[in-house]
This record gives sequence, structure tokens and C-alpha cells, in this order.
Amino acid sequence: MSLPQPFGKVPALQDGDLVLFEARAIAKYVLRKYKTEQADLLREGDLEEAAMVDVWTEVEAHQYHQALRLIMLECFLNPTLRGLPTNQAVVDEAVEKTKKVLEIYEARLSEHRYLAGDFFSFADLNHFASTFYIVDATPYGSLLDSYPRVKAWWEDLMSRPSFKKISANMTTKV
Repeated sequence: MSLPQPFGKVPALQDGDLVLFEARAIAKYVLRKYKTEQADLLREGDLEEAAMVDVWTEVEAHQYHQALRLIMLECFLNPTLRGLPTNQAVVDEAVEKTKKVLEIYEARLSEHRYLAGDFFSFADLNHFASTFYIVDATPYGSLLDSYPRVKAWWEDLMSRPSFKKISANMTTKV
């Protein structure tokens, strides 16, 4: 049985009669359903913290991911999965856009340990896939080196047991 997904893509999740699609919506549902006092990555118990999680989740979706996705597409997906050549002009433009976004992240992370505040949250978690593939599957992983707070934040995230476990099962070669 296939799940109804109006755009015909994955992911989709069915939980009883509830059918969800879109990765962030599914993730938020799972985080709410299994939230505990020790595990509240949406910080819904504190209005201001929850708002900052929302802000940086939106920044990831509309700024960060949008900047990095063209680098991933041109340097990893196109050549590896599709056998297409890299369009260096597209990559160069995406790298410049990424640098501007990373400047904002560097400033934010100079004030807080994590993006939404001094606590790990869904906002940080959402950055995992894009950052992992840029760092491990493209020649542009060194972009973070020019942003010491961003690099330290990424290294902090990658030191988490859950991130280590997930990344061990991710492939950067096809």
C-alpha cells in the first residue's frame, strides 16, 4: 500500500488514521508524540525558546539549505547519481551565497552554543543532512574552516552519539 502524498514524493508517514508528508512536519509530529521532559527538541514548554527553534528551523529551510543544496546537487548528486558534469558557475554562485549565510551563523553562534539558544534543539538537528553531505561528499567541506564558531558547532553536533550512529550509515559514494 502506498501512502497518499499529493506531490508523489517521499517521505510520508502513516500513524493510525493520520497520514503526514513533508520531512519537517513528520519530524515535528514524532518529536511531539514522543516528547519527554528530557527530550523536548521543540522547546514547547517555553514560548520564547520555542519561537527561536521555529526561527532557526525556518532559516535552515529557506536560507541554509537553499544555499547548500546547489553545491550538493552539482558536486555530489549530478556526477555521482546522474553522471552529469558539475556546472562550476552554479557552484561558485552557491558558494558565495553559502558564505553569506555562514557569516550570519557565525554571528549567532558567537552569542549562543546552539542556534536557538544554549540548548540543542530541532533547529540544530535539521542542519544535519545538508551539512553532512557538504562536508563529507563535496570538495567544499572546508567552507566551515573560515567560520570557527560554525565549525565548533558542527563538531559538537557530530560528537553526539546519535549523529555518529546516523552518519556511520550514510553513504557519500554510490
